Amino acid sequence: MKHEILFVRLSEVAPHEIIAHMSDPRVAEHMPLLTFEWDDAAVTKFVTAKEDCWRRDGLGHWAILSNGKYVGWGGFQKEGGEWDYGLVLRPEAFGLGTQITRKAIAFAIADERIPFVTFLLPPSRKNLSALTRLGATFVDEIDYDGSTFLKYRLETE
Repeated sequence: MKHEILFVRLSEVAPHEIIAHMSDPRVAEHMPLLTFEWDDAAVTKFVTAKEDCWRRDGLGHWAILSNGKYVGWGGFQKEGGEWDYGLVLRPEAFGLGTQITRKAIAFAIADERIPFVTFLLPPSRKNLSALTRLGATFVDEIDYDGSTFLKYRLETE
């Protein structure tokens, strides 16, 4: 089946879709910072924070649609002076990660503001071969908000 991937603003997705997505325990399995329950207030706060990134930086996280259906969120967020890429998919869309990431990286390569992209992954993520196939290299283990993450970097210039 062909998957037409579109990036749209998170504000275009019904809050109940995001609540269902982020409340799935299979999603939380690799998200050590996900320590709260998702409800209407959490979605409002989340979408507002992501829209603030768009206003501040001109770029941020998108809602991701496959054939018109919400399958997750991800994109680029400025962390200090670096553009960090994140992707959080619904479990039924886990197999779309490489296709979505390739589309996002093509966006980054075409955007002169992004000389490189970083990736922060929890140590629970064991299969990192797709990242290395993209050309990302391991930088270090870092502490982010009290949790350890594996930091990778991909040059886009």
